Amino acid sequence: MIESISVGKISMPSVGLGLWKIDQADTAQTIVDAIELGYRHLDSAADYGNESQAGAGIKKALDSGLCSRDELWITSKLWNTFHRPEHVKLACEKSLRDLGVDCLDLYLIHFPISLKYVDFAERYPPEWFYDPDVDVPKMEIDPVPLSETWSAMEGLVRDGLVKEIGVCNYNTGLLHDLMAYADIKPSMLQIESHPYLTQGRLIRTALDYGLAVTSFSPLGALSYLALEMATKNESVLTENVIRAAAQRVERTPAQVALRWAIQRGTAIIPKTTRKERLVENISLYDFQLNSEEMAQISALNINRRFNDPAVFCEQAFNRFYSIYD
Repeated sequence: MIESISVGKISMPSVGLGLWKIDQADTAQTIVDAIELGYRHLDSAADYGNESQAGAGIKKALDSGLCSRDELWITSKLWNTFHRPEHVKLACEKSLRDLGVDCLDLYLIHFPISLKYVDFAERYPPEWFYDPDVDVPKMEIDPVPLSETWSAMEGLVRDGLVKEIGVCNYNTGLLHDLMAYADIKPSMLQIESHPYLTQGRLIRTALDYGLAVTSFSPLGALSYLALEMATKNESVLTENVIRAAAQRVERTPAQVALRWAIQRGTAIIPKTTRKERLVENISLYDFQLNSEEMAQISALNINRRFNDPAVFCEQAFNRFYSIYD
């Protein structure tokens, strides 16, 4: 049985299936498999490029009677090119159509990065380049105040399109500022966090404000090897403290890393398409790490951020853009 955490006024399963980097051809069946195995939390985004396939998987699971819509938690995210207030609702409605649902449980600002608008008919998802066909394509910034984007996000709640709203990839400064101007407060902060990037101060700040926290890439480098944003020798799963804990509790190193994240109070959204891994990733509630193991794993922190716009935007999209100091 997957335990839940409070997100605003409702409860969200603390383990979900992350849909980032799942191929379109595999998305629908992976969702059906996950729901059949007990998953009730799906973490999606317009930028993942597989929301219509995710919608097909959700429909198949619902039509098969595997669960009801009310039992599912579905998250999606506002992409960078849709930050202007007049585009926020359009972007949300596009995700709703693709996912085949009337309302999202949670909608997040994907990055505190505002890019020039790209129309759906021109390219969807628009990704990072404004015009990929020019000789030297690059990111094109459109300086929209985050407060204006957030006000439009609040409108989605008032219009009944989403139940809860929140943010991804915010730092403490942006979070403090958001809490000062928000009429409808965010209920979720989603950030990269794993034993090499514990983000203790940011998580504490969010929890102090009453936000829930979701850790993406909870296994660290494994999410980034195929993208050449990490190397094999950066895997936290080879660390002695994690392997020793795994031996004591008779679980895999991956389960120990995931259990560490849950015990520190964050939800997690590991990605996999393999049934045996889907089972492994939710089999986390019948064992516990002791306080010494928790402290030792937390001490592995080296502030290693794999998903850093200051690095990948310059390398891949010809524009230096830092959001973390």
